[in-house]
Amino acid sequence: MAAEHSPDTERDAILAALRPVVDGIVATFGPLCEVVLHDYRQPEKSVVAVAGSVTGRSVGGAMSAIGMRILARGDAADDDLNYVTRTGAGQLVKSSTMVLRDSAGAVFGALCVNVDISAVHEAQALLGALAGPSSASAEPPVTAFGNDIDSVVDAILDAHRLGQVHSWAGLGRTERLGLFRSLDEHGVFAVRRAVEQVAARLGISRASAYSYLSQARAATAPTTTGGHA
Repeated sequence: MAAEHSPDTERDAILAALRPVVDGIVATFGPLCEVVLHDYRQPEKSVVAVAGSVTGRSVGGAMSAIGMRILARGDAADDDLNYVTRTGAGQLVKSSTMVLRDSAGAVFGALCVNVDISAVHEAQALLGALAGPSSASAEPPVTAFGNDIDSVVDAILDAHRLGQVHSWAGLGRTERLGLFRSLDEHGVFAVRRAVEQVAARLGISRASAYSYLSQARAATAPTTTGGHA
């Protein structure tokens, strides 16, 4: 009887099969397109193949803030298609993120397509101005892209801090737990050493950060009643 393949063997085979697809999509759509293949088993260096250069990442680079949110959702994650974000450098990017699953349905990676639509957006704005007044559209959110996972975590922290009026010392317990809950939902704590990084940025001890994270998770954990399943 042939030996059974491990889940990692199957996942490696799926990633290997998709590598030519990465190059093929970019060859079809040209220099404004970028395709990134992620292996979420190694979040700090999840990029295993990339073609094009919209977000400036390379093989061995880290996942983006979008990937971290998928990682936080685990096997419940869905594809995120045709969304628009803005990079830190100001590029307007239309993207689709398609999660990769093994035969057991476990999410282990993603295939991401990014298209720089800055020029298209500018042309659309010009045509809109020539045609007459129109209602202003919502500003796309800024998404953290980077080859270094620490820079992605820092960008997510900065985005959260921008929405706070008070310093950490001025936040109440409920606000502090809310901050840790939100960071956890964004997948920040799925990254190694992220708790230490967050603690340093907030000016608190590592023990305090772990305590707040534990309390935030306990407050959102579903309660069970009745007997065992």
